[in-house]
Amino acid sequence: MTIKTWPRNERPREKLLNHGAEYLTSAELLAIFLRTGVKGKTAVDLGRDLLVEFGGLKCLFEANLTKFCRKRGLGSAKYAQLQAVLELSRRYLYEKVQKNTILSNSMETKQYLLAKLSHLKQEIFMGILLDSKNQVITFQELFHGSIDRVDIYPRELVAMILEHHATSIIVVHNHPSGNPGPSQEDIELTKFLQSALLLIEVKLLDHLIVGEQHVISFRELNLL
Repeated sequence: MTIKTWPRNERPREKLLNHGAEYLTSAELLAIFLRTGVKGKTAVDLGRDLLVEFGGLKCLFEANLTKFCRKRGLGSAKYAQLQAVLELSRRYLYEKVQKNTILSNSMETKQYLLAKLSHLKQEIFMGILLDSKNQVITFQELFHGSIDRVDIYPRELVAMILEHHATSIIVVHNHPSGNPGPSQEDIELTKFLQSALLLIEVKLLDHLIVGEQHVISFRELNLL
């Protein structure tokens, strides 16, 4: 039985159009993306199988081209489509953050940072520069490190702040281990940056650490 033989209100595309994407399961959303199934399986069946084989959406989205194309019903064209969808979602979240006044506990900001950094295998240190009204001036990747370390050069951070005439900053880095809990080194770095930035009358609003599924805030933990 193909999806076309199902009652219209049970077909993934019709369910999405009638009720919204949030009402669909992950397998049904994948079915819309896949468009067709394989012999003996509908697109929904194939979506369920892929979620089981890859261990969830995260591992499916992060699979490289070779691993992705090993699975029946997938190929380089679908891989390209999936990567395009992921990048569009990141850009959509970035535009949402840019158009709003940013706060350190902003859900949109955390969603964007998770989409951008949670899958990376090396540490990245970023700065979110803000003006006097807490509007985003720019997101800037500053330093790239290894799987468990990134070296920070305060002089380059200060130069970027002065270049953009920012009045405050949120610093961000990721933990490729998946655990966003701050290390003692993270805490000491934050205190150092806070003191250094006061010398140029720039406020460190927060330090955010991105893990696999969560973003922690130094300010929310009363560490800043």
